Amino acid sequence: MSSPQVIWDQALINKYNYSGPRYTSYPTALEFHEAFTAAEFDMACSQYPDRPLSLYVHIPFCHKLCYYCGCNKVVTRHQHKADEYLDALEHEIRQRAFLLGTRRVTQLHWGGGTPTFLTKPQISRLMNLLRQEFHFEAEAEISIEVDPREIPLDMLDHLRGEGFNRISIGVQDFDKKVQQLVNREQDEDFIHALVERARELGFRSTNLDLIYGLPTQTPAGFAKTLEQVLAMRPGRLSVFNYAHLPSLFAAQRKIKDDDLPSPDAKLTMLQETITTLTDAGYQFIGMDHFALPDDELAVAQREGRLHRNFQGYTTQGDCDLLGLGVSAISMIGDCYAQNQKDMKQYYQQVDAERHALCKGVMLERDDRIRRDVIKALMCNFFLDKAQIAAEYDIDFDGYFAEDLKLLQCFVDDGLVALTDTSIAVTKTGRMLIRNICMSFDVYLRDRARQQQFSRVI
Repeated sequence: MSSPQVIWDQALINKYNYSGPRYTSYPTALEFHEAFTAAEFDMACSQYPDRPLSLYVHIPFCHKLCYYCGCNKVVTRHQHKADEYLDALEHEIRQRAFLLGTRRVTQLHWGGGTPTFLTKPQISRLMNLLRQEFHFEAEAEISIEVDPREIPLDMLDHLRGEGFNRISIGVQDFDKKVQQLVNREQDEDFIHALVERARELGFRSTNLDLIYGLPTQTPAGFAKTLEQVLAMRPGRLSVFNYAHLPSLFAAQRKIKDDDLPSPDAKLTMLQETITTLTDAGYQFIGMDHFALPDDELAVAQREGRLHRNFQGYTTQGDCDLLGLGVSAISMIGDCYAQNQKDMKQYYQQVDAERHALCKGVMLERDDRIRRDVIKALMCNFFLDKAQIAAEYDIDFDGYFAEDLKLLQCFVDDGLVALTDTSIAVTKTGRMLIRNICMSFDVYLRDRARQQQFSRVI
């Protein structure tokens, strides 16, 4: 039997299970500010003109409200609202293409909301527009999030015809009672049919999303869901921790606190999920992601070239990321920028200014150095000090003297192996990678800020 990819140490998990960022960026979105200007964004677009481009398009509409959801969304049955949105999106896309349209696009992702809320003609309209305005590489990775409740099976045929080659299907849990309590009842057989049809059509990868910590979930019940998922053998799995924040997300007020599993039960679900999936041959990518060994994410991690952005783990680390649509975030040049989150404001601003920027941040040199350190540890569980030192012309141990002092507790607890040349996260430390990275986060030196994040596990 092969050695485990992750070692679960309950005492250390209890010790370090406090709040912290997920590090889809550094600095985190907490540092975005409204003084950020469109001129700064335009300047950032010209910083690295040879970088390829990754596009993210946010489609905010959903047919039904899932009670657990914290995404930026509009729940409606009125299909014409999507036409209005596509009109505004077209203005934004054309303006952004004026700045970035000469770049090679190597990645496109549609998220939401529910991108498959769009009808086939609406999907074709948006894809045609994007292809008119941007230069797509022949082998570009084109992915979309799919809600299995509201689409015909042949929607996959249409998506494949439009060039999509990856899909992510929201499953969450196969238990009918759990589905009812979160207002997301779905047909298990249809999900199986979707996965099989994606295989037949030649989609490069199918990802299934699960959530643990939902009402009435138990370790035994979640184990049954995992069993059903493994029978489908998806290339990737995302297993998210449900963060119950009813004060922030109104929909979550429909979930009764008394129905939620205990913190101990949640930890058991996570522990058993990691064991089950890694025993079944999946590679633990980090935090809540798993992939089969031949998947591009798994290969990239083994080769030390995995990256991370606002969509999570990615192989496209050398790209600038352009976010399009309401609430979308961009990582362009040395800046992060976010669009208006409110739909009405998004429409008004796109109409008046042809863009929807509302806040952002320009990265200082120190931000860029720390971003690269945190990204290396988050993605590859390993940091070559000399590589960072050479790239930024610094003495690593001198530059990070205070950070290395903060890291020492993780070294003492066997979570990190520290040498003169490297920082390596141990198998025990992999569960606590967010905490380890927090040692290098100068914005968190004021520990009171931690209260604005979710718990690390």
